[in-house]
Amino acid sequence: MSDEFRRLQRAARGLIDTDRALAGETLAFGAELPDPSGRPAPPAPAEPPPASPEAAGKAEQLAALEAEMVAGCRRCPLAGQRTHTVFGEGNPDADLVFVGEAPGAEEDRQGRPFVGRAGEMLTKWIAAMGLRRQDVYITNVIKCRPPGNRTPNAEEIEACWETLLRQLRIIRPKVIVTLGNPATQALLSTRTGITRMRGHWQKLPLTDPELTDVRVMPTFHPAYLLRSYNDDNRQKIWSDLQAVMEELGLPGKPG
Repeated sequence: MSDEFRRLQRAARGLIDTDRALAGETLAFGAELPDPSGRPAPPAPAEPPPASPEAAGKAEQLAALEAEMVAGCRRCPLAGQRTHTVFGEGNPDADLVFVGEAPGAEEDRQGRPFVGRAGEMLTKWIAAMGLRRQDVYITNVIKCRPPGNRTPNAEEIEACWETLLRQLRIIRPKVIVTLGNPATQALLSTRTGITRMRGHWQKLPLTDPELTDVRVMPTFHPAYLLRSYNDDNRQKIWSDLQAVMEELGLPGKPG
């Protein structure tokens, strides 16, 4: 068996493993299995793990923050058209937080983050890391859906900015994964695009002593992978997630 054949065999096996890790509903090289219902089932509400006293205290703080800053918020025009605000959910004492840009239509309907098709993909990414949704915390930069799922504007980000920072101060994660261009640019105060930022560790540009040690890994948004589902993008995202797993000391998935 030639070295070149072995190299190609390893590359093919790696593509299959990446595909299975990032999108369990597909066969090798992206052949989709049929969905008899015609639409993905949203993930079930996360059941929190048994709460430590610290986690219970953080959960109370987050609930108070949601009641104070989000539930009745009227700080920007999005309040006039929302069905529900979408604060965030998951483990209040999580080491890992995922931050997207904004709720979509299904999130607005349910009042929960990442429950549409992109949310189904994110749930599979989390499972590929050996975790469950209830082990991490998931939120967005803004808490109401922009019309037509457009990118949040500066006014909307400013209206929700203090809420997001207070969420992060309460949780105090070790790692934040920013999902896509708007979330990455907002949280890192940069105009650099996600294609250049992804895969490279960043630090929050904040002077807040409670957040100075948090590391940030930018990666593509799950919706981007749904639009551009190919070997190269799957491998890039899996590489980013593996870097996060290494940082958090999570065991790698068997090959």
